[in-house]
Amino acid sequence: MNTWSPEDIRNALRSVKYPGYSRDIVSFGLVQDIRVEGERVHVVLHLNSPNTEAGQRIREESQALLESLPGVREAIVELIQPAASMPHAGPDPWAHQSRVPGVQRVLAVASGKGGVGKSTVAVNLACALQQLQRRVGLLDCDIYGPSIPLMMGVRERPTLSPREMLVPPVGHGVKLMSIGFLLEDDQPVIWRGPMIQKTIQQFLTVVEWGELDYLLVDLPPGTGDAQLSLCQSVPLDGGIIVTTPQAAAVGVVRKGIAMFQKVHVPIVGIIENMSYFQTPDGQRIEIFGHGGGQSEAARQGLPFLGEIPIYPEIREAGDRGLPVVVSTPHHPAAKGFIQIARTICNALEHSVGSGPSSGPGKA
Repeated sequence: MNTWSPEDIRNALRSVKYPGYSRDIVSFGLVQDIRVEGERVHVVLHLNSPNTEAGQRIREESQALLESLPGVREAIVELIQPAASMPHAGPDPWAHQSRVPGVQRVLAVASGKGGVGKSTVAVNLACALQQLQRRVGLLDCDIYGPSIPLMMGVRERPTLSPREMLVPPVGHGVKLMSIGFLLEDDQPVIWRGPMIQKTIQQFLTVVEWGELDYLLVDLPPGTGDAQLSLCQSVPLDGGIIVTTPQAAAVGVVRKGIAMFQKVHVPIVGIIENMSYFQTPDGQRIEIFGHGGGQSEAARQGLPFLGEIPIYPEIREAGDRGLPVVVSTPHHPAAKGFIQIARTICNALEHSVGSGPSSGPGKA
């Protein structure tokens, strides 16, 4: 007798990898519907790319997996996939996507709400990746509240190349771009959505990023114009979601997850920031609770990348323009960021043949 639940089936399908990637079809959002009726299992997969070879392989591997499960007598795998020659029913907001020349991977660092330390995480992850011998860029897309110039200790303006491209300043080995480099101190940005979209597109297309392994994009909190503009401008290779442990923050994480899923961006994982505070005498105080990020990652079936405790040194280092990963790399906080960076590299760099145009959701 079949005792499999839809959630059991979903978990089993995590062993089916997207061709050319180390990520599975569940984390890529391809599994749209699961129905279990006695000993019969019906799964609907939705592949946004017209790559028929990838679609056929995914369907066959899913079919074989389901038929191998004890108690499953009949397995039906329905694949919904656009034909290569099929015209779009309407305007495609992603039709103008193009890769950033020379950039291997673009990762967005996002949060559902403000105040969770997203920019601090983005800055330290960028520096940690650089210490792991990766070529790294950091793009500040928080147009209304840019903080990267302060945290990276860089005040110089971008220069112009002979091709009239912006040459990004470099801080701690990381190439940087932010609206904060182009404004006078304390000058507010009072723009509507179209101006934000145009600025983000320019940061991606008229900046000489050069050869990079990773371009991290620090997004503003929420799911507004900047996030949509980025997703429409460039194919994202992954999203990293930052939260704090308390329910108020974890609750809105789900909005960030849903946003990435709707625009077919794979989620690299969740980071729990401000996880706890440890006093000098070793006492552990969970100011915002603890474990909310890890629990939500488990509930959503997403990787949990790690937790960063509260250390005054993190804030002090950011205020000085010397991220803790740079100023005190042997500090426990720095080690935490470096370990998360290493986890990200392991997840994204162990795929085979993962060319820019071969991923899910990229026609």
